[in-house]
Order: sequence, then structure tokens, then C-alpha cells
Amino acid sequence: MANAAEKTLDLQYFIIQNDNTGKLLMDAVLRAADRGVRVRMLIDDSDDTQRDKQITALSAHKNIEIRIFNPFYSRGVFDVLRYPEFLFTGTRLNYRMHNKLYIADNAIALLGGRNVGDEYFQASSAREFGDTDIVTAGPLVRQESKSFDDYWNSELAIPIEGLGIKKPDPKQLDLYRAELAEHRGKMQGSDYLRRLATNEPLAGIASAGAQLIWTKAELVYDSPEKIKVEAGEQSGPLLRRKLGAAIREVKQDLVVVSPYLVPGDGGVKLLRDLRARGVRVRILTNSLASTDMPIVHAGYQHWRIPMLEAGVELYEVRPVLGKPDGGGGSLKSPSSGQYALHAKVFILDRRRVFIGSMNFDRRSMHLNTEIGLLIDSPEIARQALARFDAIAQPANSYILMLTAQNTLGRPKLVWRTEQDGKVVDVSIEPMGDLLRGVRTELLALLPIDDLL
Repeated sequence: MANAAEKTLDLQYFIIQNDNTGKLLMDAVLRAADRGVRVRMLIDDSDDTQRDKQITALSAHKNIEIRIFNPFYSRGVFDVLRYPEFLFTGTRLNYRMHNKLYIADNAIALLGGRNVGDEYFQASSAREFGDTDIVTAGPLVRQESKSFDDYWNSELAIPIEGLGIKKPDPKQLDLYRAELAEHRGKMQGSDYLRRLATNEPLAGIASAGAQLIWTKAELVYDSPEKIKVEAGEQSGPLLRRKLGAAIREVKQDLVVVSPYLVPGDGGVKLLRDLRARGVRVRILTNSLASTDMPIVHAGYQHWRIPMLEAGVELYEVRPVLGKPDGGGGSLKSPSSGQYALHAKVFILDRRRVFIGSMNFDRRSMHLNTEIGLLIDSPEIARQALARFDAIAQPANSYILMLTAQNTLGRPKLVWRTEQDGKVVDVSIEPMGDLLRGVRTELLALLPIDDLL
């Protein structure tokens, strides 16, 4: 998309890493700016202090503007003060922009759950995130561009030039340009650059649209001032209201893919109400062994038994997939390491699909801004459901079950999975390693669900 852009590129991301794939994208963005494309990059300021040097360097280009959403004031030589700053201003700094949106020429857009980094693009030998994005074209892109503009023009989006002591330096840009060119040279012959040279799948989409499914969809996103909307201080859109209303209309079948699952009382009530009407509910999330965020798993643990007791079917992804092919394609690259779920997908009655950045957790509902599409398409629903079924099978996931009560009169969890081609029941939670399990149990004692 960066190589094909003729006029504009708008990038909005929670994370852009300075690794192999991140550098390839930044190189493509820089070369687009060199040929006159106007580039705007809006990036959250969550936890990456080393990124600032690259950001500052790119913003020295006359055609590249960069803004940081809800930034820390501690930067540069004062990076060490970020933790004290968070301690004293946590209410403000807990509010993060979790959106993922990429728009070229206001004509084609990409959004979903994927940040920019090797683990999101099957390029890491340590970890691979199973994720889902969706390409959009047509009138819908105008709505997506408007959402970008809403955030870009927000008071919380601060130009990089207004942060820190040093202003963008053309010399730093020259050094970074040379670094990116050297990196591109090192990547020559890689699978990534070979596939990039074919310009697929974008070429086929742009030439005839043959790979697109034409249907109706609605863009749903949070106001950039979400906290003020939540507090009733101003009006604005809230994604959870739209998605919640759509879920409450489900009549037969709800399927949820959410790597981080902390539904809270409200979420569990919603699921119970669906089950009371006879709706089948299936949810796929990470296991303790697969998750990259054990602290979130500590919050999720509180809600497993209530969901199972309500009749919800729970599946936890294994860190190693026994059958990595299925669902219409490969679920995982053979060269990548441990697998973890990162997609955020809701399938409603096999005819509507939500794809976006929102997890089914308290943070996505109340503390992060989010974006996504509500799509009316049985075909896209079929494709998403096929991928769910492929991952949720016992070779790739643990199926949670409740057995008879233990000696304390409490329900006991069992993880059903497949080992050596046989289905087995595991009575101890798969945790990867003992230390991870101990840390998670300790974190579960803290009253932090609303922050997860």
C-alpha cells in the first residue's frame, strides 16, 4: 500500500516496532514521502521509549507529520522519570489509543487487531501472534478517513515537534535513511521481499476487485475523548454500545475470539442472558501457557467458572499447535516460535462479523480507544468461523470443562486436549512453566480487573 500510494498515507497504530518488518514499513513510508506522498502517522505513547529517535528522524522530512497520542512528558534524557510520572498521573496515562488503521490515498484501508512488528507478521522466531485484519475499499474508506481525522485533530494528539528538547534534525533523518536502506539490502532474497515484489494481493484487488467481497458494513469506533464521553462530560461514539447492541440481537449463535478476556459482571450478565434465550456461545482466548500477558490471564481466571456455569463454551489456545493447517489456510508459519492469539473477532448468527481492535475485556471497554467494522456478510462470517473451528479443535486448543466439585465444594476445571493423537483430560492448568503459574496466582489476588 505504501509503494502504491500516490497522494496520501495515514497510519494510526498502538505499536510500531523498530524490527525487521517495522523497518521495512518505515522504509516504504519514507520512500513514499520522497516521491511526494503526504504521510501522517499517529502513534500511541504506551511504553516504547527507544522509538522516539526514529520518530523524530522521520518527522524531519517535509512530507511526514507525526503526532503522539496522550504522550508522557518525560522523554529523551528524562526517560527514567516515566515510571514516577505514571505513578502520579496514572489516571491520565492509563488512557491509551489501541486503534490500528492504515489508509492509502483515501481509497483503500486496512484495520483489525495487528500492530506493526515481527511477531504480528510471521517473522519472529520466538513468538507468532495469530491475528486478523480486513481490507476495505469503496465509500466505507471515507468513514475510516474521518475517524483518523477525528483522532489527528484531537487535543490529545501532540505533534512530535512539541515534545522533548531536540527538534527534528535533517542529519538524523539522513542517518536513519541510510540505516533503512542498509536493512533493505540485508533483507534482499527474503520471503518478504520476494512476495512484496509481486505486489500481491493488492494488485489483484486494485485491478479488478476480484478478491473483495462486496457487502454492507458499518465503521464503529470510540471518540478520541472516550473518558469524557464515559463520564457524561460530552457526547460522542462508544464502540462497546454499538457492538453490545448487536450482540444482544443475536438469536442463535455467538462466537467470540478475544486474546484477552476479562468480561466483568456486565459481560457475564450479557452472556447469561444470551444463554437463557438458548443462544449457543463459544469463546476462544489464550491459555496461560500461550498468553503474552499473564497479568490479564490473572483477571480472566476469576470469570472462567461463572461463564462455564452459564453454559458458555470456552477454548484456550495452546502455545504449540498440533495441526497448524486448517480454516482455509495456514494458521501459523513453520519458522515462527510459540503461538499466541491476538485477533479480535465476533461472529453473530453466522451472518454478521465484527473485526477490529477491541478485546472482550475491561480495558477495551473503558480505558482504551478502539475501532472496528460491523460487517453484514454470511461469506465473511463463514470464513471467520472456519478459522475459529480450526483453532478450537483439541489439537490446537484446550477445551475447558467443569467436573464434580472438589473437597471444598467448588467446581473443578479440566482442560481437554489432544496428545499423541489421543484426547486427554488435564486437571492442572497448562502454564508453560511453574514460575509463570505462581506469578499469575499472586496477581489474581489483586483487585485490578478494571485495569485489564
